[in-house]
Amino acid sequence: MQRVDPFVPTTTLAERIRDGDVAPSDAVATYLDRISRDNDDLNAFITVTDESARRAAEQADRAVDDPEEALGPLHGVPIALKDLENPKAGVRNTLGCVPFADAVAERTATTVQRFEKAGAIVLGMTNVPELGHAAVTDNELLGPTATPFDGDRNAGGSSGGSAAAVAAGMTSAAIGSDAGGSVRIPASFCGIYGLKPSFGLVPLDTRPNAFEKSVHHDVKGPLTRTVADAAQVMDVLAGYDSTDPDSLPFEMDFLGAVNRSITDLRIGYSPDLGVFDVDPAVQSVVEDSLSALVDAGATVEEISLDHGLTADELKDAFLTTWAVHLRSITRNIEQHAEIDFSQRRDELSDSLIELLDIAADRGVDDLADTGIVRTRMFDAIQSVFEAYDLLVTPTTGTTAPDLRPTHDHWDWVARRLLTWPFNWTDHPAGTVPAGTDDESAPVGTQLVGPRFGDETVLAASAAFERERPWQYLYE
Repeated sequence: MQRVDPFVPTTTLAERIRDGDVAPSDAVATYLDRISRDNDDLNAFITVTDESARRAAEQADRAVDDPEEALGPLHGVPIALKDLENPKAGVRNTLGCVPFADAVAERTATTVQRFEKAGAIVLGMTNVPELGHAAVTDNELLGPTATPFDGDRNAGGSSGGSAAAVAAGMTSAAIGSDAGGSVRIPASFCGIYGLKPSFGLVPLDTRPNAFEKSVHHDVKGPLTRTVADAAQVMDVLAGYDSTDPDSLPFEMDFLGAVNRSITDLRIGYSPDLGVFDVDPAVQSVVEDSLSALVDAGATVEEISLDHGLTADELKDAFLTTWAVHLRSITRNIEQHAEIDFSQRRDELSDSLIELLDIAADRGVDDLADTGIVRTRMFDAIQSVFEAYDLLVTPTTGTTAPDLRPTHDHWDWVARRLLTWPFNWTDHPAGTVPAGTDDESAPVGTQLVGPRFGDETVLAASAAFERERPWQYLYE
């Protein structure tokens, strides 16, 4: 076996495979070896599909040798799937939940089909909190997922397994999902790039309720070690799908956007979105990182966000919408799998039970009232883009928490994670590694674009990366 650099960018690996310099079977073997070596420590993968991955790699090898074979943009590239709404027929799909410990997917999600059509090879399913409900990754099936930087810290959630796998060089790229920060939070904690695209760009194919994800604008997005890698994944996954009622017929050049200049871009920097709690050490790292955008030619000015909302008002509204979002998910699963979660409470975590109880307690009027709070946040953010091309904030107000934190989880989410407002308002957002604090814990800087300004987010993210490369984090 030829050893492959596990941290080589996805775009570079794909090019080397197409050129015949790297065999897909060697790439797959390299990553499977690293999974075998490190997964017991990190708990990044909940299911490893090693046999099918090796078979697919052998087929990919033969395709490279066949001059008549058309190779996709990710031909032979190993990837990982979040074990939630990315089922692959015949593969275990647990949702991180005890009642589904042995469930096997009967269908393959549209996103997985697009990955495989592009030539990617699935290595397995990555760890998640139950039903993706939390901002840390832990469950009763596998346990908590740690960051590769510190085994005593949680990788974040809910795409924590995907983020940890990418950061640890256990996969070339991974897909996550983001309804409140579930791509950006673990990307920030694990020192990688994560993108929450605009709602409707990447298809969702949930059934029997096709509208399940619209409550909190849940989207699928890439987790990668470079911005260009994320753009390449987006070029593969995005595109109209008639089976998704929220799918949009937008065409974007994601990979082309990474080479665009941001000279003369006007950027507004909000240190706390007007109300969030941000640790001084995190704020210091983020503000130091802003020089990368200035060096790339942009203008950065500190701004204040005028929404007039208190932290308590935001928390109450968030808990209502998030609880309803999770109840929509559990109700959809109950209809499909013929299960009653109210009869399985002893198999669920306290934080999930708390959410389901909130959903049961709050009524239609409570949900309707959240729309007023959301609108005030939306108007405040929209007003930023009347004067600026981009909004920058800390991604989170803290670095990665303890492996099994004991703090009030929902208070921490509502007050310390600056990600979920942009699911409310449907603004695209990416997180770039800004640096590390005094304890060598990664810190993320969040770049938020105007509505459907995904290309601007990618352009600014790539410019940041060129000025302040972060690949040293993986050495």
